[in-house]
Amino acid sequence: METYQTEEQQVDAIKKYWSENGNSLIAGLVLGLGGFVGWNYYQDSQLETQQVASYQYQQTMQAFAKQEDNFRANTQAFIDGNKDTAYSSFASLALAKDAVEHQDYTAAQTHLTKAVTLAANENLQAIALIRLARVQVQLQAYSEALATLAKPMPETFKAGIEEVKGDVYLQQGNKELARSAYQAAADAGGLQANPTLQIKLDDLTVNVAG
Repeated sequence: METYQTEEQQVDAIKKYWSENGNSLIAGLVLGLGGFVGWNYYQDSQLETQQVASYQYQQTMQAFAKQEDNFRANTQAFIDGNKDTAYSSFASLALAKDAVEHQDYTAAQTHLTKAVTLAANENLQAIALIRLARVQVQLQAYSEALATLAKPMPETFKAGIEEVKGDVYLQQGNKELARSAYQAAADAGGLQANPTLQIKLDDLTVNVAG
């Protein structure tokens, strides 16, 4: 997978892959992703399931713009009926985003935990894990956030992992560890994806120097 600057770009890239390659999963995934899952997954019935799930996912997301009141129920129903498809994880991320926008961090934690479980690959799982850690910071569950960030994730997510670690350490009052984590995030390319990381670094540099 290419390197994308933001989590949203990574999510969109995964969605685009499933959308564009729904009719060629056997050739594309078996040959390109090297044993992603077993061959039996790609039998005709499973391919049809993925295509139906793709259509239903698109319909559910489009309905959000028209009927926000029904979004949560419709999306949860979609997840319950499509747990064996990649789209169930996308839908869980959508529910988590909605919960965060309404400052319901407990619900967001539940949805993100589900997204981690349902994730179809390590990249999507990493996105869900980092978002889960951010929500846990909001819930002041700092030990849980650090435990979440300690789970195995691809190296391309190091910047996001280290930045959230910095947020945890800052909330715990450990400015030295926070500054070190933010610097590690910057060294891993975090400034390109999140310019506010520089502000965090500058603030801590001033505070430590003072």
